[in-house]
Amino acid sequence: MYADGDVPEMLRQVGAADLDRTTAMMRRLYPGWEIEEDGHSNLWDGVYPQKGTAYAASWPDVDIIGDQQVMIDAPSQLPEHLVAASAGRRLVLHAMHSVVDWLAFAVWEDGLLVRSLSLSPDSGIIENIGEPLPFELPYWAGDRPADIVPWPGEEEERYALPFHPLDLGEDALRALCGFIQEGLPQPDDVDAEAIELYGFRVRDPRGPDPAEQEAALRRAVEAMQPPRVYALGPDGSLVERDVFELSSATPDDRRP
Repeated sequence: MYADGDVPEMLRQVGAADLDRTTAMMRRLYPGWEIEEDGHSNLWDGVYPQKGTAYAASWPDVDIIGDQQVMIDAPSQLPEHLVAASAGRRLVLHAMHSVVDWLAFAVWEDGLLVRSLSLSPDSGIIENIGEPLPFELPYWAGDRPADIVPWPGEEEERYALPFHPLDLGEDALRALCGFIQEGLPQPDDVDAEAIELYGFRVRDPRGPDPAEQEAALRRAVEAMQPPRVYALGPDGSLVERDVFELSSATPDDRRP
């Protein structure tokens, strides 16, 4: 998000975004790319578009772009032209992935990086630049420890980080962008579902051909072994079950 001030405050005041303005912004931020209008979404659903798609909206004081391509491990390595577009403005980058408990966020002021953090339990702290922002302090102080429930039959293990990245990620999202994806909404949260985003298909003509990538994915799926399914045994251990057996089992039998 690019903004002329505090992003949450700006988003509380926006109305419908202008399509022509948004398209012009996309062409500035994706120079030389093929850009085609493609549907729409909203700020709640559009934060994680499929690859090759971006959701965006532009107003005079704030711009939004959702694109998997900016979900990078080190936010400080955001392409230079995207940072340069924030001259005189605030730029906020926020990314999370729940499968690997990964969080990354960064803030630039007038093109200067003032804070960047990226971490996950498997990779540890990938990047930590600048002073922690106020919403981070309880986490670094140990006041927000990760609450991890072990698998049945397994001993409880200490989480690899002093806090859960996704918990911090939601607080970062609220503080920096004004809304959350999970958790209890607050009265002054931005109504993300009410903010419409325009969809665009984006493709770098110098990059790989999407049709070839899709064909390679199909070949990989066809070469995969049959799925292996597990269920809890009487003693709490995981027992491999036959897929066809489970398809005809009762709901209690199918319980994972």
